[in-house]
Amino acid sequence: MLVSADYFMRVAPMQLVDSHCHINFDPLADDLAGILERAHGNHVDYMLCVSVCLEEYPQIAEMALGHEHIFASVGVHPNYRDCHEPSTAELVNLAEHENVIAVGETGLDYFRSDGDLTWQRERFERHIEAAKSVGKPLIIHTREARHDTMNILESTGAVSCGGVMHCFSEDWETAKRALDIGFYISFSGIVTFKNADMLRGVAKKMPMDRILVETDAPYLAPVPHRGKINEPSFVVHTAECVADLRGVSLDELAEQTTENFFRLFAGAKRLSSRLSH
Repeated sequence: MLVSADYFMRVAPMQLVDSHCHINFDPLADDLAGILERAHGNHVDYMLCVSVCLEEYPQIAEMALGHEHIFASVGVHPNYRDCHEPSTAELVNLAEHENVIAVGETGLDYFRSDGDLTWQRERFERHIEAAKSVGKPLIIHTREARHDTMNILESTGAVSCGGVMHCFSEDWETAKRALDIGFYISFSGIVTFKNADMLRGVAKKMPMDRILVETDAPYLAPVPHRGKINEPSFVVHTAECVADLRGVSLDELAEQTTENFFRLFAGAKRLSSRLSH
């Protein structure tokens, strides 16, 4: 069912985007109306629901079709081994859909996968080729694989499609390499954690026009909700933390990260333009 325009006509002085969430996951999917209402109450009027396997992609696509402020991606997470392995052509076909604004999440994860990970690197490269083919940005997951991740992005020409390093938890050197090939850096609730000094240092150094904020809901709830089920409305706490680190107002950080989102994800349409159709 399409969300009515009246729901969004209560114009707020501030607007945030949750640039990476999984609201199709349990238990969020069972309370979608409540999730969206609470998000709107915290000025979160757009969100990107990210694919982790093709078996779950139809549910994400349906959400995006039924709600003009929810966008979709298509891809297979690097840790998902026992799922359909898409070809580049399959990814291209799905990524060409209007409501799909990105390819991923994809990348490398050496923390939860071991042994011969050739399959993971080959999957990653197919996603990059698909993103380049359709001209849509990549959503990158990397864990304990920073050097291989960046080497592959650099060597395969991912600069031509760009993308975002999602849920960033690496050092400034890795951030700088990503920035050098046109990528954005997205901060999750991790930046609010007490043991995240290195990450907060990265947040301070980042150019303002390359920052995004996200929840990665239902995971990684920020302080003061740490340990709870995360949801898009909580992204305001991550934004507050990044704003404080940079010595800017929450309004300024919100405005800039929203602009950054729509610049990177060019296929995402602002609600006013969609409602005018």
